[in-house]
This record gives sequence, C-alpha cells and structure tokens, in this order.
Amino acid sequence: MIIQKHKIVPHLWFENNAEEAVNFYVSIFDNSRITDVSRFGDAGPGLKGSVMAMGFELEGQSFAAINGGPLAKFNGAVSFLVHCETQDEIDHYYGKLVEGGQQQPCGWLTDRYGLVWQVNYARMATMLTDSDNARASRVMQAMFSMKKIEIAKLDAAYAG
Repeated sequence: MIIQKHKIVPHLWFENNAEEAVNFYVSIFDNSRITDVSRFGDAGPGLKGSVMAMGFELEGQSFAAINGGPLAKFNGAVSFLVHCETQDEIDHYYGKLVEGGQQQPCGWLTDRYGLVWQVNYARMATMLTDSDNARASRVMQAMFSMKKIEIAKLDAAYAG
C-alpha cells in the first residue's frame, strides 16, 4: 500500500521503469526520499518481485509511481515547475533533469523518462506581470531567446 501525507498526490504512470525513474528524481532534489515500495506477487501481472508501485517525496511533496505497462505516456499537458532563486539552482536542476532528455524553449525540458519540467526563475511571474508593460515585454522577449533560463539576462531585461 502506498502511504501519502498529502490529500492530492501526483501519480506517475511508467511502462516498466518506475524504480529507475524514482531513484533518479530522488537523487536530484533535496529533502527527497522513497517512502514505500510494493512489489508484484505470484498473481502478477508483473514479474514476481518487480516493483508494482512506489511512494516518494521530492522536496517534501508526495508522489506515487506505478509500473502500469504501455497504456499511458507522459506529454506536456501535465508538467512540473521547479522554482529557483539562483542561477546555481537552475544550472543544477536543469542540468540533471535534461541529461538523456531534450531541451525545450523558455526553461522547459523533457527528461529521459518523458516527463516534462520547467526549471524557472522564482521571480519570473512577478516580472511578467509587472504593471510596466515595457518591462514585462522585455523580460518575455529575453525568455523567448533561451532554452535554459539565464537569470542575469532576465534581470538586465527587467532593469531596461
């Protein structure tokens, strides 16, 4: 049984590599851990002893993962946003998550398991909703020119 501390928990459906993916995610984020693992038994449908489902936490947020077979695939309709205060944080999270995956514009990426993430500057929403439309527009234009977010360029665009 997967035990979670949050009422709403993102549940990630993997074809057959949930354990590998969960270990990958837990290795990247601080305050992260695997909370429980359930394995297939004699009744299947998976190989006896292989992982059926896992509970885990990333930065204290509960998640569940399942090896559910090929019925569902990740896509950009659901993604995870990582708020970063510093360029070092952006470099760390973006660099680790994109390994074996694919870069996208504006801080977006698809990781090696097909999960979509945006690694973004924590001040981005404030900058983009500034009452000075020219400032917000400069930040937007700067962001459109990036794959991985570059805080210094965004701050310079914001300052004018």
